[in-house]
Amino acid sequence: MAEIISPFFFELPTKIEYGPGCISTLPGHLIKRGAKRPIIVTGKSSAKTGALGRITAMLDEAGIAWVVYDGVEPNPKDVNVRDGAAVARDFGADSIVALGGGSPIDCAKAIGVLMAHNSDDIKKYEGKTAATEPLPLLIAIPTTAGTGSELTFSSVITDSANKYKMTVKSPYTAAVLAICDPEMTLTVPPSVTAATGVDALTHAIEAYIASCHEPISDAVALHAIRLISANLRAAFNKGDDLVARSNMLMGSMLAGIAFSHSDVASVHCVAESLGGLYDLPHGMCNAIFLPYVMEYSSQSCVERFADIAEAMGLKFESPAEGARAAVEAVKQLCKDVKLPAFKELGVDKADFEKIAEMSVKNISTESNPRPMDKQDYLNVLNAAYDEVFVQ
Repeated sequence: MAEIISPFFFELPTKIEYGPGCISTLPGHLIKRGAKRPIIVTGKSSAKTGALGRITAMLDEAGIAWVVYDGVEPNPKDVNVRDGAAVARDFGADSIVALGGGSPIDCAKAIGVLMAHNSDDIKKYEGKTAATEPLPLLIAIPTTAGTGSELTFSSVITDSANKYKMTVKSPYTAAVLAICDPEMTLTVPPSVTAATGVDALTHAIEAYIASCHEPISDAVALHAIRLISANLRAAFNKGDDLVARSNMLMGSMLAGIAFSHSDVASVHCVAESLGGLYDLPHGMCNAIFLPYVMEYSSQSCVERFADIAEAMGLKFESPAEGARAAVEAVKQLCKDVKLPAFKELGVDKADFEKIAEMSVKNISTESNPRPMDKQDYLNVLNAAYDEVFVQ
C-alpha cells in the first residue's frame, strides 16, 4: 500500500518567459516595472559572444540608461559582489539584469542583497535566513544550460579569505523574471556545453535522490534527466542545433526548479570544496564526481536509481540492474562529451583530507541518501582519482 505523501511546500516566485527570440522582450519588462537605470551584471565572455552588445543595443533603442559590471569571475567571489554593488550605487541603479551562466546570475543576486541591505559585506548574509529585505528588480538571462540559477533561491559565493563557498539562500534572492531564450546559448563552446550540461544533470539526479525530495521536485527532476541525457551529446557535437539547445535549456531550468525545492547532495559538497580551494569550474567538478557518488549512494535508494535509468531510456530487468546501468550511463556520457578525469585537474592528493573535511561540513551532506563521513568522502576522492568505483 502506498504511503501518504509527507507535507511539503512549493514556491516559485520567478516568472518564466521562454522561447527562441524572447530576449527582445527585455526592454518592455523593464519599462513595465518602472525600471529606468539597470546595472547589467555579467562576465568578460558576454562581450566576446555578442550577448552583451545585443542587450545594450536594445536598451539604447528603448531609451533606457544602463551601466555594466563585467568583473564576475567563473567562481564569483565576495570581492566581485562588493565591487559590483559599488558600481550599482555609483550609477544609482534601480534594477539588475543578470546576463550569463550561473556565476554572473549568482553574483547579481548577491549584489542585490547588498543593495537591499545597504551593506558591502556579503558574508553577513550567509545561510537561509540572513537576507530579509526584497531585492531591487532582478531579471535573469541565462546564456548557458547548466546551473538553473535563473530559477533558484540561492547564490553561491566564494569567501576569498577563507577559500570556501558559502550560500546565501532566501526567496528574496530569486529573480522576479527569467528570460530564457535558447538562441542565447548557441555560441557556448563545446567544453562549456559539456561541463554545464552535466552540472544540470547533477542537479536533477541529486534533487531526485536527496533525502528531502518531494513530489513536484521528483516530477520535474525526472523530466530534466530525460531532456538532458537525450540532448547533451547533440548540443556538444553541433552547437548550432537549436532543438538540442532548446531541450538542454529547458532541462537546466527544470533541474533548477527541482533542486531548489529538494536539495543537492554529496556531489555538490565535493565540487564546492574543490571550487573554494582550487577555483576549479563548478560544473566540471560535479561532472567528475557524479558517477562515483552515485555508485556510493545507490545502495540506499535502488528504486530511485532505477527510475533515473528509465528516464535515461535504459533497459534493465531489475531495480538493482537499473541502478548499475544509470551509473555506467552517466560515466559514459561524461566520456562522450570529453570531460577530463579528476587526476587531470592538478589537485594535490595531500589536500584530500582538507577537501573531505570541508565536504562533511557542507550543509547538503545531510541530504545525501546514504550518510557520508570524512572517510567516505576520502574513499570517493581516491576512487575518482584512480577511476575505480567505491562501494
